[in-house]
Amino acid sequence: MEHSADFHHVETLRTTASPERVFALWSDPSTWASWDPPVERVVLDGPFRVGTSGTMVMAGGFEMAFELVEVRPDHGYLDVIRMGELEIRIDHVVEATDGGSLVTVTTDITGPGAEGIGGMVTADAPTAVAALVAMAESAPADQDRVPAT
Repeated sequence: MEHSADFHHVETLRTTASPERVFALWSDPSTWASWDPPVERVVLDGPFRVGTSGTMVMAGGFEMAFELVEVRPDHGYLDVIRMGELEIRIDHVVEATDGGSLVTVTTDITGPGAEGIGGMVTADAPTAVAALVAMAESAPADQDRVPAT
């Protein structure tokens, strides 16, 4: 579904880690708090696949429900957070490059207050992507896969 975002932000970083290592961290919500500073914990209501919903508990105890609307193993995923008329779409993409990967996280927000919310939602994006990349680069090779849940 094509739509025009009221707020758009892209964060990109190169890494020596393979796409499989990056995706292994993304597809294991128990790691999210380790690399995404405002996330305290994540509860996923099923396996990491399209249609599964979950809850992110953010700093200060604020809870945000989300749904996985696209899952592309070893390539990325798209999650959507809906709060009334506000919709936050966060697309996580990892592409193989010579010697590693390119990690891109795109945040699109539509609805009332998108500009104000966008700045808050993406404030920690550079730190989060850098921490994700550092974890992926330091992960042992046998951690390329997360056990299916």
